[in-house]
Amino acid sequence: MIYTVKSGDTLFKIAREYGVTIESIVEANGLSRPNDLVIGQSLFIPTQSNLTTYRVVAGDTMYLISQRLGIPLNDLIVANPQITNPNVINIGDIINIPSGKKAIEVNGYAIANINTTTLERTLPYLTYISIFSYQAKQDGNLFILYEDDIIERARNMSVAPVMVVTNIAENGGFDSDIASRILNNENITNTLINNIISRVVDKNYYGVDIDFEYLYPRDRVAYLNFLRKLKTELVKINKKLSVAVAPKYRDEQSGILYEAHDYRGIGEIADRVIIMTYEWGYTYGEPMAVSPLMEVDAVLRYAVTRIPPEKILMGMPNYGYAWNIPYEQGTPATAITNSRALELAIENGATINFDERAQAPYFNYTGDNGRNKVVWFDDARSISARLELVNKYNLAGVSYWTINNFYAVNWAVLNSKFDVVKINY
Repeated sequence: MIYTVKSGDTLFKIAREYGVTIESIVEANGLSRPNDLVIGQSLFIPTQSNLTTYRVVAGDTMYLISQRLGIPLNDLIVANPQITNPNVINIGDIINIPSGKKAIEVNGYAIANINTTTLERTLPYLTYISIFSYQAKQDGNLFILYEDDIIERARNMSVAPVMVVTNIAENGGFDSDIASRILNNENITNTLINNIISRVVDKNYYGVDIDFEYLYPRDRVAYLNFLRKLKTELVKINKKLSVAVAPKYRDEQSGILYEAHDYRGIGEIADRVIIMTYEWGYTYGEPMAVSPLMEVDAVLRYAVTRIPPEKILMGMPNYGYAWNIPYEQGTPATAITNSRALELAIENGATINFDERAQAPYFNYTGDNGRNKVVWFDDARSISARLELVNKYNLAGVSYWTINNFYAVNWAVLNSKFDVVKINY
């Protein structure tokens, strides 16, 4: 369950009220300053409502318990964060046994420089790890990416590695011209597809994720032709195709971000469609929630009429923004991790507010330069509200951008609602 901090609250008081340990609250929420709470802060309370227990006897191992009870080993490990080394359990230990939750797919985009500790902590919660990214050149060749360590660690945790291909230019930023040149020249299209297939085979990737953004509207059909041709080649080697798309409300939504992303056409071709349901609040936009519930809901309501819901992964942001206020057009916001947002609230004695319509938290404070700031971020409440849309629309699961920062409460909330599909690959 989720608790909102009130004036006078302490972790001792909250833990006693709900019959849990202070340590369990600290761990589930990743609290770096457990003695400092702010009014309006949400806390995930790790109750045992979705668990049964088992007492370890002589000869038991986590693997044998999982086999005996018909539970995936990784699910058993995730349900027992108190066991720091799953290879060592003792007679008499109490093991939590997960039960009765829907299993969903969870994708995490990982930028290739991800910290090893962060990666290891996150892998138990993932079905796929999409390694970002192989950048396509205008001649159809690919820039080099060093990802072998990520692939190996993922496979060891039954997480399927996915090759991400983008139209990001060498100097950064999605490039419409690079994509257009590739999509409208058959020789270059074939070169890119051949290079993708070669890399998939060489690295033994589970599949490919195409993230082509800011495509010219005139390239809508050419993009579908490219995806169809790539899918044909992937099927030959028993690999999967996912496609990332912009969040749309209707078929003919205007704007270079949207027009070339044909939901129906892409949904017919791809095995999974990742809808990037975030960035309503963005670097050069006005202060607001990154992923407001009402907007995400509107996008999904349209999407499931065009794409089979069992193919859809709903985008989940793992970041927030801090804006100067009053807002001045053209002044960029600063990207911020959710953990850092909470630290700022504590450091400045801010009260965290909650927008009921957007289902998102925010707070105001004064920066070191005397400028007033507003921070929109994610907490247990906003994460929980959006995850409910998976059930509402019967989606395949969710996709996080990015997993490069570990936010403990996100995974605690996810794990309380769903089991995670694992792929032995």
